[in-house]
Amino acid sequence: MKHTFSFLRLLALAGESCALPLVGGQAVMEGVLMRNGASCALAVRRPSGSISVESRRWRSVGPQGLRSVRFLRGFPILVESLANGIRALNRSADLSGGEDDSAPMTRGEVALTLLMALGAAIVLFVAAPHLMALVMQYAGLGGDMKGFSFHVWDGLFKFLIFIGYIAGISFMPEIRRVFQYHGAEHKTIHAFEQGGMVTVETARRGSRLHPRCGTTFLLFVLSVAIVLHAVLVPLLLMVWDPSSAIVRHAGIVLFKILLIVPVSALAYEIIRYAAALENGVWGRVLRAPGFFLQLLTTREPDDRQLEVAVAALREALGPESPFADRFESPDHTVME
Repeated sequence: MKHTFSFLRLLALAGESCALPLVGGQAVMEGVLMRNGASCALAVRRPSGSISVESRRWRSVGPQGLRSVRFLRGFPILVESLANGIRALNRSADLSGGEDDSAPMTRGEVALTLLMALGAAIVLFVAAPHLMALVMQYAGLGGDMKGFSFHVWDGLFKFLIFIGYIAGISFMPEIRRVFQYHGAEHKTIHAFEQGGMVTVETARRGSRLHPRCGTTFLLFVLSVAIVLHAVLVPLLLMVWDPSSAIVRHAGIVLFKILLIVPVSALAYEIIRYAAALENGVWGRVLRAPGFFLQLLTTREPDDRQLEVAVAALREALGPESPFADRFESPDHTVME
């Protein structure tokens, strides 16, 4: 049954609370990656119709103790999520295409892919909006970097590029299926967090929107970046203001790139705070923008896609988990 979403419906969904243990996931090609602490599992629908599930360790970045330090853990968690996601996406492409014995990505290949992805993000969401805001300044529609209007334009262009990019790729059939698996991931996690058996039937009843979604995290990253840029860039120009316009703008763009570290750290704490809030107006309002964005990055999954997500979560939790009895016996192939 199709759901009719309204602002009130989104606010109601935003009021749902999360339960421990915290599990997360990511949609991949014809499958889902689920994570439970240091363990994760990749489940993929094969061309034959069967489900292959691979159990693996989550590869961390930096000292382990850093993950318990608030306002420092956000950036390394972002990097390791991207790195593990790249590996899972590459492996899912092989499995969904019928390739069993393809070589896994090396650390060098993962690092190169990660650098390329970060480079593309810097061009799209740092350099391009800055240049567009500069064009608005020269057109007489905004002030310079010392004023507020420049950063308003910069932030507006960030959001327009972000939303435009998501809307554009959603027209690709392969991406639409990934968005369906994204919805299946969220529905399955909701079924787990609400207690009881985790099956296709119980997952089907859940919402495809979730407060701890990576899409929401990116939205918070953009929002925090806009605020910090509007405050810190004028302050920097008060103590460093070279006469060369090229040097000035190049330096500010580099400054914004360096701010990615504190921006991601602060955004991570905000999304954890928003997800942990109990029912109430403040919690609902804080979560609602992320839910609106997830309307673009998720689609209603079918039962076969939900079956894949349930298989991934079952394997990520493991057979020795105290929650193992909440899953039906697996009927898929598990590969270590």
